[in-house]
Amino acid sequence: MRGPGGWWRRQSKPEKVETYTRWSFHSFAVIEFLTVGFMAVPLGPWPGAALLLTVGVHVGVCCVTVSRALDWTRGKRPQPVRLLWTLAVVTAAVGLCAIGIADHGPDRESVDAAAGGAFAIVVVIGTGIIALGVRGRQRVFAIPGGFAAGSFVVAFARGAPVGESLFASLMVLLGGGLLAFTAVVSVWLLNIVYELDEARETRTRLAVAEERLRFGRDLHDVMGRNLAVIALKSELAVQLAQRGRPEAVAQMVEVQRLAQESQREVREVVRGYRKADLGSELAGAQGVLVAAGIDCTVSGAAAGLPAGVQSALGWVVREAVTNVLRHGDARRCAVRLRVLEGRVVLSVENDGVSEGAADTGSGSGLAGLRERLAEIDGTLEAGPAAKGMFRLTAEIPLRSQHAASGSGPSGPGLPGPGLPGPEPSGTGSSPTERRGPASVGLHAVSEVTP
Repeated sequence: MRGPGGWWRRQSKPEKVETYTRWSFHSFAVIEFLTVGFMAVPLGPWPGAALLLTVGVHVGVCCVTVSRALDWTRGKRPQPVRLLWTLAVVTAAVGLCAIGIADHGPDRESVDAAAGGAFAIVVVIGTGIIALGVRGRQRVFAIPGGFAAGSFVVAFARGAPVGESLFASLMVLLGGGLLAFTAVVSVWLLNIVYELDEARETRTRLAVAEERLRFGRDLHDVMGRNLAVIALKSELAVQLAQRGRPEAVAQMVEVQRLAQESQREVREVVRGYRKADLGSELAGAQGVLVAAGIDCTVSGAAAGLPAGVQSALGWVVREAVTNVLRHGDARRCAVRLRVLEGRVVLSVENDGVSEGAADTGSGSGLAGLRERLAEIDGTLEAGPAAKGMFRLTAEIPLRSQHAASGSGPSGPGLPGPGLPGPEPSGTGSSPTERRGPASVGLHAVSEVTP
């Protein structure tokens, strides 16, 4: 997605918050320069230019400090201790420069007010930005307290009464303290946003890991008993064959039957976790997405649809949920199942799609789904929908499914959609596998019998 806002949309939520925080504090420095520029007008050409020059140096140091301090907050670089001390010295120097201009500039009341205002703005903003690079309650409180004490000393040394000096220091303390508090809260919120994003990613990984464990349990349940029986019967057949007993043939026939049954069950597990039930897939998809922190709504019922349609759409739901979890930064996902004029339509739509995720329509997963749907005259479309949305739509005609004979859309003796068909005679099966059980048993006996 290109355009002026493409860079912003490609960023994750934590990155957006970090960018907002950075530019908020950069804007404080810009506001300082503009405000002091208006205040420098009554000072005259040379004093005003001198004040703007020193404030410009202060603004530059403030901007660099904001970037380095926030980088330190995110662990990208070490704490900029020297830069913080440099900013403190520059802040004090620019404040004293403003006071010096008021003392040696034109003797007008407006000049004193402008210089005093410039002094307060420079000290307050410098205090708040220094607080970005400091941790610890006492240290943060010490920054505005130190500048407030310095303001009292400067005001009292210029001959101001104690009350006015205390008032000036109190204004610096309140203004600097407020900006320092804002800095601390901004950093705190930024860290929380990143921690929440890490927790969301962890929940997503846990949801995927839980699904893998469920698959592992299913595979263990299917294969565990059969493999144990195969091992036992094979050992028994070896013993019988070594003794020349004809019962070895029956044992090997049973081993072959168990092996073929295990192969069939493993295929069912891999293809559809024993049974590809669309209703279960929709409920499971909603559970996984909710566990990953994504608001998911599911509408429509799978009851009454042919088994082949449910199997194919179940795979569509799985691949769509995988794409939602792996691509983009989705917050909402809507799954709709509709039956319209002899066709069933499944659509999965989610927001927060990044530029890279918008190109997933050509991925290998979706290409496999298109091949699977093509077997039952179905179609699959995937791509950007509305602004920032991604939609995957699968459509299957129901007339061809009802026209097929037997219990499913593929008819008796034919492989259903998503299930493996018979192995070709030239590949994937040996001559032993293509012979009947009896011939296999006799062949085995002829090999082991002397």
